[in-house]
Amino acid sequence: MDRYLITGASRGIGRAIAIRLARPDRTLLLHGRDKEALDESCRKVSEKGARAVAVAADISSVEGVEKLADRAGSDKLDVLVNNAGVAFVEPFEKITLEHWQKTLAVNITAPFVLIQRLLDRLPRGASIVNILSVAARTVFPNWSSYCMSKFALEGLSRCLREELRPRGIRVINIYPAATASGMWDNIEGNWKRDKMLPPAEVAEAVAYALERPASVLVEDINLGNVTGNQ
Repeated sequence: MDRYLITGASRGIGRAIAIRLARPDRTLLLHGRDKEALDESCRKVSEKGARAVAVAADISSVEGVEKLADRAGSDKLDVLVNNAGVAFVEPFEKITLEHWQKTLAVNITAPFVLIQRLLDRLPRGASIVNILSVAARTVFPNWSSYCMSKFALEGLSRCLREELRPRGIRVINIYPAATASGMWDNIEGNWKRDKMLPPAEVAEAVAYALERPASVLVEDINLGNVTGNQ
């Protein structure tokens, strides 16, 4: 049975990815902080016949990431999806050190530590999927800490890709434009969610990349609106 680990799977994009990837021959390890929401994701995944395992952990600390890696077990892991992320939207001069460090911890350090800890469990043919953002390639006013983290994760991903290619492990980057997820509940502003991508479209892109034969490279997928609205 294939084993997948998806971070940030309690809601939004992560939950959509989990539901899309669920099928009877897979075990999905679903990470999140909100136990109630995580249980709901597990229920939806189980309805599709997959084995769902909830793994609650706060990955804003290295100790939390280590806990998550330990809970993933010592068996082989076929897919690791780094989806969990945080965003603080504020003018540069108002960014607090706390927000800066939490952005680094969740968006950069957590994927780094998790990949490093789990790498020896990824066999030839396995895939690492990083949910990036158009903010990994485009800058936006008041999003400097978030853009910084996504630019950094892209750089890490591209270097890692070259190191792992000879081992037959794919590193797949997904670059969605603004997506209608719960992230926007905590960001001040008038955000037009009806103009955003639905999380299911991001999940579909992930599934497409993973469903190609292991010898086929699908390394970067950009998603956006035809009109160009972010």
